[in-house]
Amino acid sequence: MPTITTADGTRIFYKDWGSGRPVVFSHGWPLNADAWDEQLRLLAENGYRAIAHDRRGHGRSDQPWTGNDMDTYADDLAALIEHLDLRDAVLVGHSTGGGEVTRYLGRHGSARVAKAVLLGAVPPVMLRSESNPEGTPIDAFDGIRAGVDADRSQFYWDLSESFYGFNRPGAAVSEGARRAFWLWSMQVGVKAAYDCVEQFSETDFTEDLKGIDIPVLIAHGDDDQIVPIQAAALKTAELVKDATLKVYPGAPHGLYGTFRTAFEKDLLEFIRG
Repeated sequence: MPTITTADGTRIFYKDWGSGRPVVFSHGWPLNADAWDEQLRLLAENGYRAIAHDRRGHGRSDQPWTGNDMDTYADDLAALIEHLDLRDAVLVGHSTGGGEVTRYLGRHGSARVAKAVLLGAVPPVMLRSESNPEGTPIDAFDGIRAGVDADRSQFYWDLSESFYGFNRPGAAVSEGARRAFWLWSMQVGVKAAYDCVEQFSETDFTEDLKGIDIPVLIAHGDDDQIVPIQAAALKTAELVKDATLKVYPGAPHGLYGTFRTAFEKDLLEFIRG
């Protein structure tokens, strides 16, 4: 398996498909690079070099006890980009991966990056506070931690329902999609899964967003039950200098069905534009 080794000795697995301008994908919690397979194939078939890695602690990457924090995630992404000597790249991040991309740009700048895409992304900050009343209460994140700690297998299975919006009236439920979500989730180490909850929910990306100096496509479903749009994309679009906001009516958090089709069309247009 292709891997890089980071400064602290952690091996990070990655996929590298196709050739051309590089497009680098960062996955959401608690998944891995396989969640991007359809988009990786699409990009590679359209003349791009499509790359995706498993975040440390997830999938086929090492499971170190330390380093499960947003700064280190961003540094791992930087290590991958530098190892492959990528330039004029497009970064695409979903959910927690959107936080990873945002923190990468805040810590490492845009010298190697031309554009970014934030899909259902967690910035600016998910946690409810006096300054962020639209956010999600801490009790919800405590509940996630409790689920991971008590019976993570059942918790991930249950989570897949709201992740894809299968709990909505009239939704075409795919057991296969739910099983795939469960399988990917069960590959993340329990320490990494637990630590990451604080990182995606409490990290404040406001200053990172203000400093971004490249075009950014901000894409979000307005029925996202995992990362509600009011505290996420709508605020992010006001903070990024060169932002294009795309809202998908009725779309959930996870890419599925017509939402996937619409996003892939917008993704290709944004990269080519």
